[in-house]
Amino acid sequence: NFMLSTKKGKEAWVEPIVEGRDYRFEVRVGLPPDVEAAKAGTKIGHGASFRCVMSETPMAPGYLKSESMAGRTGSRLMAIVAEGDRERLYLSPLTEHERTARSAEPPWKPDEPMNRDTTNLVSGRGYGFFTWADLFTERQLTALATLSDLVGEARGRVVHDAEQGWRARSRRSLHENGSGPQAYAESVSVYLAFAISKMSDRGSTICTWFTERDSTRSTFARQSIPMTWDYAESNVFLDGTGSFRGAVEWTAESVGALTMPMDSVGVAGQADAAQQTISTNAIVSTDPPYYDNIGYADLSDYFFVWLRSSLRSVFPDLFATLAVPKAEELVAAAYRHGDRSKAETFFLTGMERAMRRIAEQARPSLPVTIYYAFKQSETKQETGITRTGWETFLSALIRSGFAITGTWPMRTELSNRMVGMGANALASSIVLVCRRRPEDARVAGRNEFVDALKEELPPALLDLQKAGIAPVDLAQAAIGPGMAVFSRYRSVNQVSGEPLTVREGLAFINLVLDETLEEQEGDFDGDTRWAVAWFTQYHFEEGEFGDAETLSKAKNTSVAGLVEAGILVSGGGRVRLLRPEELPADWDPWKDRRLTVWEVVHHLVRALHTEGEMGAARLLRKVRAKGEVARMLAHRLYAVCDRQQRAAEAHAYNTLVGSWSEIAFLAREDRGQTQPLF
Repeated sequence: NFMLSTKKGKEAWVEPIVEGRDYRFEVRVGLPPDVEAAKAGTKIGHGASFRCVMSETPMAPGYLKSESMAGRTGSRLMAIVAEGDRERLYLSPLTEHERTARSAEPPWKPDEPMNRDTTNLVSGRGYGFFTWADLFTERQLTALATLSDLVGEARGRVVHDAEQGWRARSRRSLHENGSGPQAYAESVSVYLAFAISKMSDRGSTICTWFTERDSTRSTFARQSIPMTWDYAESNVFLDGTGSFRGAVEWTAESVGALTMPMDSVGVAGQADAAQQTISTNAIVSTDPPYYDNIGYADLSDYFFVWLRSSLRSVFPDLFATLAVPKAEELVAAAYRHGDRSKAETFFLTGMERAMRRIAEQARPSLPVTIYYAFKQSETKQETGITRTGWETFLSALIRSGFAITGTWPMRTELSNRMVGMGANALASSIVLVCRRRPEDARVAGRNEFVDALKEELPPALLDLQKAGIAPVDLAQAAIGPGMAVFSRYRSVNQVSGEPLTVREGLAFINLVLDETLEEQEGDFDGDTRWAVAWFTQYHFEEGEFGDAETLSKAKNTSVAGLVEAGILVSGGGRVRLLRPEELPADWDPWKDRRLTVWEVVHHLVRALHTEGEMGAARLLRKVRAKGEVARMLAHRLYAVCDRQQRAAEAHAYNTLVGSWSEIAFLAREDRGQTQPLF
């Protein structure tokens, strides 16, 4: 990316200057001639697809990976960002700057090998990262290694100073539950080590430059370490992002050291979930492992190599190994068990043991809550769509003796997180509410289960929609009330007597979900029903007039009427739905003689995009009678776009529903009312 700043009025970019068989970079202030080209840099596609900055020749991903694995890739300094008078200054780099950066010599390096079998790490993608030190520049390694070494020196200083005024001269350490000068000094060193961990998150070659904020992004913008092609190296001696001082202040705020009462005591313990006694007669709320989504143990080595250097003498048992122990981690990692089948068996068995332990020990009068934020649609089966991870997890949950009694969607995910930058990212965590299934639970037949599902799931889905859950979360939230029906029985049996599997139960839940969304179209006007059917096939692209006319007869409307309604353009034997940005900004629903729910939704999409939530609220206040039906239509259109992988359109509908609660609040507040209108 050749853009340095995209702030309005403060734009800056880098121009590559080719000189014979070499090139250099010069900083330019203002907008580049082609902004999109500057943002693209040398990238020409997805993945490792680039063009040579000198010859313009495309480079294949395989070539780049092989060069990287052979150690023939490097880096060049593109620009320097300096502190100015209340603004950033962007400077062109000189060869002296680059020479200085490369002259650093770290006292030691974390040369422990990375696990190259997991896809959570850049090493798993075929690039030349073999040890943890490979993720850092020499200068970053020098800063982190030096500060890690100084933690031990600081610990000695604190012991010396503390002994001067401490009455009891106990030399018992922190891991021995000591409370004297030695334990106090070790506690301080733990917090300093935390600060270095925070600094390492902002101090690797994975940290990219945030052009909208003139700042750096962290290494762990998501639960993985992706490959990055340009990066920003922070000055650790300043006061801002990426600095040691900033990391110390962040650590102090995080642990509550600035406000915590002096007599407060915090206790943390580690135990096997299948054997622990912590949950005995207690309230249990847990966020279990997500099948094979994230290899936390592998990722934890990133911090472990630095913490071990600083705290090995403080916690000798915890840091006895060179890397984080991984064999017992409850994830379905195929590379650890030989194949996917064995990995799934390991996960299912371990999860069942852990959940059974919780079910046995939890207080009967209190529910157990289990969080998940996990898209289930992944593999297509004859009876629907299921996700192996959820099938396995829910099987373990039910076999452990739990029944699911409800779900609570909770908005726990940040909208600006890296994994949230897309239409298919979950906006919420769904909390499964579980209780121990009664010992006398009966067996049901498949038809009884399906009948109960069709009776109970639609009103539950309507409640979820009214609660403002985003369309992207609806399929996940539907698992709760659906599995509440499935898990209340000791078993659901086929006509043959064979028990219905969780996979088949999930498939039925998905089918009823689709049927329910389709049935909600009965609340739409004829023009809107036509538009939904047309949109499902053509979206906002052109189609034949004859096809549109045929469909209009089935929906009891006409093409001319649809044009009059302001949702369709027709000409030359072709018709097309109007996009939200093509709709008139001065539209007044009170003056619309043929008001449709379709118009309401797309004018709300337009207003939210151009005027924000307040603009959408002004519009919603005028169409209050159609507000709730409009939200149902947005859910329906999101489902269509998500199924057909039309991310941009899906994002618009998901954003509208995700903002609905605030839009409705603003509409109500503007009228000075206290009761819900919509």
